[in-house]
Amino acid sequence: MNWNRLCAMARKEMIQIRRDARSIGIVIAMPIVMLFAFGYGVSFDTKHIPVYVYDQEQSQASRDFLKRFESSRYFNVVRSVGNYPELVHAVDAGTCQIGLVIPPDFSARLGSGEQVRIQAIFDGTDSNSASLGMSYTEAVAQAHSQKLQLDWLRARGQGSVRAPLSVDSRTWFNENLESMVTIVPGVVAMVMAVVGTFLTSLTVAREWERGTMEQLISTPVTPLEIMLGKLLPYVAIGLIDTSVCAIMAVWWFEVPFRGHIWVFLLSTTLFLTVVLSLGYFFSVVAKTQLAASQISLIATFLPAFLLSGFVYPIDQMPAVVQGITHIVPARYYMAILRNVFLKGSSVFNMWQDFFGLALFAAILGLAATRIFRKKLT
Repeated sequence: MNWNRLCAMARKEMIQIRRDARSIGIVIAMPIVMLFAFGYGVSFDTKHIPVYVYDQEQSQASRDFLKRFESSRYFNVVRSVGNYPELVHAVDAGTCQIGLVIPPDFSARLGSGEQVRIQAIFDGTDSNSASLGMSYTEAVAQAHSQKLQLDWLRARGQGSVRAPLSVDSRTWFNENLESMVTIVPGVVAMVMAVVGTFLTSLTVAREWERGTMEQLISTPVTPLEIMLGKLLPYVAIGLIDTSVCAIMAVWWFEVPFRGHIWVFLLSTTLFLTVVLSLGYFFSVVAKTQLAASQISLIATFLPAFLLSGFVYPIDQMPAVVQGITHIVPARYYMAILRNVFLKGSSVFNMWQDFFGLALFAAILGLAATRIFRKKLT
C-alpha cells in the first residue's frame, strides 16, 4: 500500500464531497435535525392525561378526592360533566383519555366505613398510555384511601398505624425518570447509522455512473487503496458528527456523561467501520446512486430504529425477534452509548457489545473489500 496514492484518493473524495451540495447538507443538517426531532418529538413520559369527571354527589368528600388528581402532574382534569352519556361521548370522541364516575353515595359509604367503588373508563386505543393511566389512577386512589383510613383511626383515638411493609425506592442513573435522557444517546447511533451508510453508498456508485471508475482502474492505485481512500474522509466526517451530537446531548439536553471519552471514541470508531463498510458494500453492488441510497436507508434506518432497543426494549420483544436483533449492529452500539453516558461503564463491563461490534466490523469490512475486488476484475 502506497501512502501517497492513499492520500490522493482521500483528497479526491473530499473534493467530490465539497462539490456535492446534497452531501454537505446531509453532513451538516441531518445530525442536528434528527437530534432535535427525536430529542423533543419522541417521549415515553405520560403526563397531563386529560380527565373528564362525572361527580354525581358534588360533596366536599368527592371534591377532596378529585383534588388528588388536580394536584398530580400526570393528570389534567379538563372539566366536570353533568351526565353519564356526556362522559361516554367525550371518551368516544377522544376528548379525554380517562373518565371518572363518582357515585352519589360517596361520602355516605365513606362515613359508614364501607368500600366505595369509583368507575374509571380508559381509552385503550393507545395501550401504553392506557396502562400507565390505569397505574397512576390506582396509585392516587390508594394514597387517598390510606389518608382516609388514618383519619378514621385518629378520629377514634387509635392513632396512626404503621404499614407492615415499606419500599424505599431509589432510581440510579436516571434519577428523574426522564425519557429524553435515554432517547438522546440513542439518537447518536441513529445519526451514525443513517449518515454513514447513506453517504458511503454513493461513493462507488457515483464513479460507475460518471464513467470514472475505468480511469481509476487504469491507474496504479490498488482496489484496497481506492476503498480506504474513499472511506477515510467519511470516518473523519462521522467522528465530527458524533462529537457534535454528543456535545449537544450534554450541553443542550443536559444528558449526563459519566463514562470515559476514549471508550466512547473506541465504540464510535468500531461502529463507523461497520456502517461505512455496509454502505460501501451497497454502493459496489447497486452501481447506481439512487438504488444504493434506497437500499442503505431501508437496511439501516428501520433496523436501527425498531430492533436496536431505541424505541422498544429488546427483552420485551418475542423470542424470535430477540434473536434477530443480534444481527443488527446498532443494537450493540446503542447499549454501549447508554452505558457510557448514564452508567459510566468500562470496556470490561461491556465486552460482549464491543465483541459484537468488532466482529461485524471485520466481517463487513472483508465482505466489502472482496466484492469490490471481484467487481474490478
